[in-house]
Amino acid sequence: MTQHLAAPDTATTTGPRAEPAPWWRDAVIYQVYPRSFADGNGDGMGDLAGIRSRLPYLRELGVDAVWLSPFYASPQADAGYDVADYRAIDPMFGTLHDADALIRSAHALDLRIIVDLVPNHCSDRHDWFRQALREGPGSRLRERFHFRPGRGEDGALPPNDWESIFGGPAWTRTVNPDGSPGEWYLHLFAPEQPDFNWEHPAVQDEFRSILRFWLDLGADGFRVDVAHGLVKAPGLPDIGSGDQAKLLGDDIMPFFDQDGVHEIYRSWRRILDEYEGERILVAEAWTPTVERTALYVRPDEMHQAFNFQYLAADWDAKELREVIDGSLAAMRPVGAPTTWVLSNHDVTRHATRFGNPPGLGTQQREPGDREQGLRRARAATLLMLALPGSAYLYQGEELGLPDVTDLPDEVRQDPSFFRAEGQDGFRDGCRVPIPWTRSGPSYGFGSGGSWLPQPAEWAGLSVEAQAGVPGSTLELYRTALAARREHPGLGAGDVVTWLDAPDGVLALAREKFVCTTNTTGAPVRIPAPGALLLASAPVGADGGFAVLPADATAWWTV
Repeated sequence: MTQHLAAPDTATTTGPRAEPAPWWRDAVIYQVYPRSFADGNGDGMGDLAGIRSRLPYLRELGVDAVWLSPFYASPQADAGYDVADYRAIDPMFGTLHDADALIRSAHALDLRIIVDLVPNHCSDRHDWFRQALREGPGSRLRERFHFRPGRGEDGALPPNDWESIFGGPAWTRTVNPDGSPGEWYLHLFAPEQPDFNWEHPAVQDEFRSILRFWLDLGADGFRVDVAHGLVKAPGLPDIGSGDQAKLLGDDIMPFFDQDGVHEIYRSWRRILDEYEGERILVAEAWTPTVERTALYVRPDEMHQAFNFQYLAADWDAKELREVIDGSLAAMRPVGAPTTWVLSNHDVTRHATRFGNPPGLGTQQREPGDREQGLRRARAATLLMLALPGSAYLYQGEELGLPDVTDLPDEVRQDPSFFRAEGQDGFRDGCRVPIPWTRSGPSYGFGSGGSWLPQPAEWAGLSVEAQAGVPGSTLELYRTALAARREHPGLGAGDVVTWLDAPDGVLALAREKFVCTTNTTGAPVRIPAPGALLLASAPVGADGGFAVLPADATAWWTV
């Protein structure tokens, strides 16, 4: 059942006061995974009250906005990305009043709130889908999803050869009200997540209403899940090959990145433009090229799109430079800021990825070299924050948290872990609740335990253990974000100037600023470009030269 609130006051409705330049062009946005950030009631599961209590920490960290992964009413078949009611809060996270209080508290701290929106699919417990099943073939509600008769004898085969991203067929057969085998329905992800049919006007009207509901509550924007997946190719044609379950492939699939999605986002943009306070749309769009990603952020569509090409890049100077140049070049014609991200709730944390050999992708199972991984992660963060545009941080990366790669099978909850194919199924490793204190039943996450076990060594990585400690990863982030906000050469823009540098070293210049990154495994001697502003590791001096340590980044004021 949808939860309701009284109309919010005018200040909350209109959002934060408008600023001379759009805030989102150089924003640092922090992703909170609600299950794992802070537990306000001690039940072992993070919630909105816990997040609200930790907002001052995020303000002190120096971010501009907080993106909340889904907290809607949901059976939690895919950690909330299976939504049963888009206007209600799941009881495990709180109530709609808690969401209202969270948004108000964030605004009081000059933090904006980005809400995760899941329009490609819903839960199989959504009222529309449940009624469509009850009514059987011919139900008009089935037109709001992709129900099809099967192929072969007695319709026993799926309607086409599409595969689920989570493994196996992208179709599940229903049972008719009389108990006989029925039609099939499409789900690009888990069977509990039926895809909407976005050609149906009722689906379009419903989501325009959902947008207004959260905008009226004060949300500052939406991160749009699977933004590339809403529209399917006419006729739902066969692909003719296996190995389809890739989010970042070389080809356009008939279920991803279809041109029809863009008219949907134009209609959404018109709604957001009615509201004060620079509300934004952010696309999670896995596309074959960054040029295809740029189509989502044309002036009348979304404001930002995640740069997955950058996230997927290995720790290699040549590859990083190519991705940076390609990203800036692709966004420049559409006038959108480039975004930069290293970790999120779906990929192995970069402190672990960079401790493993290159070429293993964004989901990895081995812990790798922990010291090397942390060195590179710190250096990669400073490089990312030096680039023009907007940056995304994932909760806990400011603590240098690695992935937890040795979780017992019996505690894992990633739905793709329980299927034979598809994604690797090890996303739980980046979702373990973060540590706040050196001790306690969940290292300060809450008064009870935590829904996934935390490693004992995380006590030394906690906020309490790192706060105020010179050289800690937490203090590196705080210092970097403060410098980024204050230095005239950092933040918004679309150009970098590359300087001559030794092999394996990146040197980029912006206004009165130079960033140097050594991706090699040995110290490198370079001319000191100016006064040292910040570094991920101690930088040596040798006359007019600087000695940049292995896997290190330095910022310079010139």
